[in-house]
Amino acid sequence: MSESTREGALTCESVRDLLRCPACKGPLDRAEDALVCGRATCAKRFPVVNGVPVLINDDASVFSVADFVAMRDTTFRLRENRLKAALARWMPDISRNVKALENYDHLVRLALERSPRPRILVLGASILGVGTGRLLSEPGLELVETDVSFGPRTRLVCDAHDIPFADGSFDAVVAQAVMEHVIDPHRCVDEIHRVLKPGGLVYAETPFMQQVHMGRYDFTRFSDLGHRRLFRRFEEISRGAVGGPGMALAWSYQYFLWSFGTSRAWHAFVRGFAAFTAFFLKYFDRYLIEKPGTLDAASGYFFLGRRSEHTLADRELIRLYRGNM
Repeated sequence: MSESTREGALTCESVRDLLRCPACKGPLDRAEDALVCGRATCAKRFPVVNGVPVLINDDASVFSVADFVAMRDTTFRLRENRLKAALARWMPDISRNVKALENYDHLVRLALERSPRPRILVLGASILGVGTGRLLSEPGLELVETDVSFGPRTRLVCDAHDIPFADGSFDAVVAQAVMEHVIDPHRCVDEIHRVLKPGGLVYAETPFMQQVHMGRYDFTRFSDLGHRRLFRRFEEISRGAVGGPGMALAWSYQYFLWSFGTSRAWHAFVRGFAAFTAFFLKYFDRYLIEKPGTLDAASGYFFLGRRSEHTLADRELIRLYRGNM
């Protein structure tokens, strides 16, 4: 068993009593190489693949348990990031997340105020996101890292539409670059609300002016107010842009050039050409990130909030506009 698999088994063991059937939310019992729903009316069986439980609701997900048993590439994320990692060794990056480190530091402080050892669910965590190293560097946190793909950090396979944990299991939930890749983001946020303890924290980053990535697994974009409405059942702590207009312009430029061809060779050439001719645009974002106009033109937004029993009314929502129009 690999080191990552051992860590995955230990993580799942620490939250074993909180795990629930993704289909009916019934308790799960151990069986050899599987977890089985304890409700006789359900009794669904979920395999454990290389030490990682696969808790997918076959009846409601675009993914199937069979995808993971067969070790299929379910999101293209790992393949894309291996390519990016190879290219990153010799060319600049056109992307820049200006706020992630600051925001994760804020989240950690708030979580530690809630509990001496807060439990944090990370959705879409097969690989490290920008700034998530701050979570790993804090020994007081208990992280449960999940995704709909196998990866170096996946400890549990699950779909955010049916999070396989009991109500009120977590002190915080992180969803960085996740909501654009789910079929029904509102259902996913309702699930986040359900698995959070009263007053629990949520941190999300979601793109706005950013082109399709991860191919067929890319569905939705949000404006600043659209993103706030997505989290309308949460009290706002802070929100704003994470990637600014400079990054958005660089991405548009790259995709404009990509649209002239479809071959892998053309895409690789354009990636390099765009990187060396447009990388400087992202540096404007440090200056622009807090400007009102950026909220109308950002590459993406963040939301940091607290679970609430109050739902933000749409009339309240429109009064929260802070853009430049």
